[in-house]
Amino acid sequence: MKAEEVAQYLQGNPQFFEAYADMLAEVNIPHPHGGRTISLPERQMLALREKNKELEKRLCELVEYAKDNDALQQKVHQFTLGMFGAHDLMGLQELVTRNLQEIFDIPHVALHVWKGLPPSAEVLSFADQQKLPACTHHALHDTQSWFGEAAAHLRSFAYLPLHNNEHSIGLLILASEDAQRFYPEMGTVFLQRIAETVSAALQSRL
Repeated sequence: MKAEEVAQYLQGNPQFFEAYADMLAEVNIPHPHGGRTISLPERQMLALREKNKELEKRLCELVEYAKDNDALQQKVHQFTLGMFGAHDLMGLQELVTRNLQEIFDIPHVALHVWKGLPPSAEVLSFADQQKLPACTHHALHDTQSWFGEAAAHLRSFAYLPLHNNEHSIGLLILASEDAQRFYPEMGTVFLQRIAETVSAALQSRL
């Protein structure tokens, strides 16, 4: 009889374990970590302990994830409140840049508003078509020059198109020398909230 057949029989006949409980208590099997044999009940207890450890580890990870999310929520809220301190377009642009650097510890920020400073056709097309933030490990189109002397050292970028309805009004770029600060697979929910906040603040000053 094959092992698969034995397993299938036991699954279909749970009364077997009641009828042969004494025998099962005498069965010894190899310890999962080697070195000795243990009884079947001991092996089951060991399996339960290992499963509990995995569940505890997962719970700790979820708690840490929740703490990180809460901290980001607080920073986004602080950033949003800061938008009320700007009195004109230039002041708003300076405030956005400074607050992103200070609140989120982002080393490099570039904000271009199309009013009075139209971008290249490629950048305009990208901003119009890209509805959500995009994270990359390389600068898109001709935007690397927006960072001046620091451009050559940057290894990750987050592009936040700023929109007024269906049309873009500007582009906000966050950048870092750390290649893992922004990456293509990362979540962009908070980046989108920042983009929406800045877009709304800009619309009233254009």
